[in-house]
This record gives sequence, C-alpha cells and structure tokens, in this order.
Amino acid sequence: MRQILGTRGPPTRGRRAPNGVRGSTMVRSAAVGLEPQTVALLRGGSRAAVTVAVLALHLRGAVGAGRPGTMRASGASAGAGLPLEKAVHASLYRPAGIRELLERPRVRRTLAELRTEAAAAGLLRRLPPHRTRTARHALKELRAGLRLPAERAGLSTDDLLLAVALYGDAALTVLVPRFAVAAGLIGRGGVAEHGQSWGGGGGGIGFTDDGAGWGGGGPH
Repeated sequence: MRQILGTRGPPTRGRRAPNGVRGSTMVRSAAVGLEPQTVALLRGGSRAAVTVAVLALHLRGAVGAGRPGTMRASGASAGAGLPLEKAVHASLYRPAGIRELLERPRVRRTLAELRTEAAAAGLLRRLPPHRTRTARHALKELRAGLRLPAERAGLSTDDLLLAVALYGDAALTVLVPRFAVAAGLIGRGGVAEHGQSWGGGGGGIGFTDDGAGWGGGGPH
C-alpha cells in the first residue's frame, strides 16, 4: 500500500476514495492521499511519524506499554499495515523507548523511504529540509477539517490517528494519555517534539517553511 498518493483534488462526496485513503475526514479534505503517518512527518518530522505508527499498532492490539517509558510488541501486526507500521512492529523485538526505536535500522530505512516519497510528491525539499507550499496548504486544510479534539468519545480510529498526526503531544494528552505516558511518548521519559529532527533520530535541523530550522513540533 502506498503511503502517498499525491495531492490532487478531493473526490466527490459519496464516491469511493482512492486506495490508501482512509477515514471520512481525509476524504472530505483537499489533502487526499495523505496517510496520517505522512501528515505527521510533514508536521513534526520522524518522531511524529513513528508516534502515529506506534499508536495505530496499539489500537489494533499489536503494541502495548512495556516497562516504564518503553513500548513492546504485544501481538501480531494485524495483517497488511503500512510500511512504517510493519517496520515499527518488527523493530520492537525487544522493548524500546521512542529514542531507541527511532534509531533501529529498519525504522530508519523506512523513514528515509517515506521522506523520499514525500519529496517525490512535491511535499518536501531536502536542502535545506523544509515543507513545500503544497505541504503547508495540505496541513492547513486538514487542521480546518479536524480541530484538536476535546475528548476521545465519538472519534473514529482514523480521525484519532489524524488528530495525533496534526496536533502531536497535545492530542496524545487528550486522547490516549495512559498509553502515551506509560510508553514514554509524553511525560517523564518521553521526548518533546520540539527536540526532534527530520532525520531518523534526535538532533539536527528539522523541517522549515522558509529555510530557517525548526524542531519537530512545528507551527500549529
């Protein structure tokens, strides 16, 4: 399954969405074709994308909290997930915190592939690393269609993942606080989004909108 299908206009309401486009919010949005993990990458870099992959696996029962501040594989990967989900699940052969998980080779390789796809779709430029105007417009469209939820009740799985992709730690705190804290995604032992980068792990320069570096959190 491709993680990026392009950013052509939205399908007419009621028509079947293209393969890989899931959830009512994404179908309504002009940013058709962007999976939550790609949205997270555009907004917050590698840490944000891996966080969404972890959460998708957790919601399917495939990843749970391990010892404090870590996560672990807790079941089968539940069929054909997206490549980053598969990479995360396979890389949790032993429990890991988010920093360690970001450095595991398969996760790093898959993140590099995701960034390459995003660049090919006109969403990222590499030198200096920054989001394109198309990416900024897509994020703006998606935020307009899905505000930061005040609670989890009534929220579909697809919209939950998209909310975390769009709003990061703020959404994790509202929607999945127990798992997020126990797994080290937020709180003590977690990694603040603004400390993350475009690359596979910590450090370095994050995405920019205008050539100036910013960390993983990005503008909301």
